[in-house]
Amino acid sequence: MNTIKIEKKQTEMIAHRGLSGLEPENSIPAFIAAGNRSYYGVETDVYVTKDGKFVVIHDDDTERVAGEYTVIEETLYENLKKIRLNDLSRLEILAGVEKVDLKERRELVIPDLKDYINICKKYEKVCILELKNQFTPKDISRLVEEIKELGYLEQVTFISFQLPNLIELRKLLPEQTLQYLVNEFDKEVLETMVKYRFDLDIRHTALTAEIIAAVHEAGRIVNCWTCDSKEEAEQLVSWGVDFITSNYLE
Repeated sequence: MNTIKIEKKQTEMIAHRGLSGLEPENSIPAFIAAGNRSYYGVETDVYVTKDGKFVVIHDDDTERVAGEYTVIEETLYENLKKIRLNDLSRLEILAGVEKVDLKERRELVIPDLKDYINICKKYEKVCILELKNQFTPKDISRLVEEIKELGYLEQVTFISFQLPNLIELRKLLPEQTLQYLVNEFDKEVLETMVKYRFDLDIRHTALTAEIIAAVHEAGRIVNCWTCDSKEEAEQLVSWGVDFITSNYLE
C-alpha cells in the first residue's frame, strides 16, 4: 500500500486522522506515517475523558476502532490506555481484509493529546485539531494551555462543527487559525465566518468553484474533507481550494 499522488499545484494536503489510508486511524503509526511524507498537516480528533484527560479518537466510543464498547467521556484514562486498536487501515477495511492479531503491535493504543502534538512537532507538521463534542470553556482553556506548554500552539489549526467551541477559542486566541466545519455552505455560514474570522472546512462534495471564490473574496481560506478520489481532488485544485483533507491522497 502507498499514497496516491495528485497534481496539487498550490493546494496543500492534510492527512485525515493521520495517514489512515495506510495505518489505523488516529493512531501513533498513522501520525508517524503522515509525518514521513509531504503532508502540510495532520488532522485528528480530541475528546475529554471522565477524569479530564485529552485523548485522540474519532467516535464517542471505542467499538468501531477496537471491537469493544467503551464510552470515552464516561471512562477513566487509565482504563482507556488498556484498550488495543484494530490493526486495520482504511484501505484494508475497504478491501475486506480480516482483522489481524492486535497483540503484534504494542503501539496500537489510544493516543493522548501530547502523543499527537509531539509527533507533529518532531516532523514539523501543522496540527489540524478537531474538537468533537461541545467542550466546556474550562476544558477549552485547559486544552490551549496544554498545547502552549508543549511549545506548539502557533502550529495548531483548531476545527469544529460545534460553533460554541470556535467562539470560545476566538475569545482566548484572537489571532489563531480556526476553521468552521460544515456539511453545506450558505449565506449564514459565510456571515459567521466573517464575523469571527473563521476559515471554512467543508464536505468536499458540497464545494463548488463559486463557493471557493466567495470565501476568498471575503478574505478567508477553504479546506475540504474527506476527498479520496484523484479526479475529484484535481478538480478541487483547479478551482483554487487551499487545502484538501484525505485518507491517502498526497
